[in-house]
Amino acid sequence: MTKKILKYLSAHPVYNSAIHVVAGMGIGALITYPFLMPHPVRWGLFLIAVGVIGHLYPLTLKRS
Repeated sequence: MTKKILKYLSAHPVYNSAIHVVAGMGIGALITYPFLMPHPVRWGLFLIAVGVIGHLYPLTLKRS
């Protein structure tokens, strides 16, 4: 399972960077919540969830 994810992420560096940036934005939103928009916890958790789902995406791909 982990090998498949790592193999996919190493073969697609732009995708790898994008999901890590999105997850980092979610963590940043949770850390700086008083300075952010009206619902920073919702946005933070949403962005972290997108990052986690992005890491699980390679498991759904079929081998070609």
